[in-house]
Amino acid sequence: PTGHYEPGRFAEDLVEIAATFDRAPVVVGASLGGLAALLAVGVLEPGLFAGMVLVDITPRQEQEGVNRIVSFMLDRAEEGFASLDEAAEAVAGYQPHRRRQPDHSGLRKNLRLDPDGRWRWHWDPQLFNTDNGLHSPQEPGRFVSAAATLTLPTMLVRGKLSDLVSEETAREFLDLVPHAQFVDVSDAGHMVAGDRNDRFCDAVVGFLSGLA
Repeated sequence: PTGHYEPGRFAEDLVEIAATFDRAPVVVGASLGGLAALLAVGVLEPGLFAGMVLVDITPRQEQEGVNRIVSFMLDRAEEGFASLDEAAEAVAGYQPHRRRQPDHSGLRKNLRLDPDGRWRWHWDPQLFNTDNGLHSPQEPGRFVSAAATLTLPTMLVRGKLSDLVSEETAREFLDLVPHAQFVDVSDAGHMVAGDRNDRFCDAVVGFLSGLA
């Protein structure tokens, strides 16, 4: 109800959930989820987790990629779409590298059908509130500091076509966390699991197998 979507709030929730498990969990966080995981593991409760996988997210991101994601999400936030096909066209324009699927029903889980007959993204509009949402000022330094404290098993999975995590920002992270494993997924952008779920799953399962 308060509309607080700052990564630190998500990190607090993550810690509360992890504390209910009988054994230390491995957290897999993509994008915002990865930033929350980084703060939870590196700042709030370092000993609560058995491992961490960051999916196309690093302490510092390429601003052009961030802006592109935000622009896409806000572009039709109020107007919405006349049909699932129209929404699929918008997604295809944002992700031209991804093969188009003839069946667009999978988009239903990301959209809601409003009383006016138009489809709109189902996220809370306050998500991009400039005071306490994702648009609020984010200080990369706190994520860098969190990464520098990591001692638990860690892996970074990057989409090779990502405009958010570049080779440079990935290398910066690996310099901060030299024990981290790194997987660069070909033919995948920021949405690694959506673009190449096979290679994403192989990477995560391989990482988990090494912890057993």
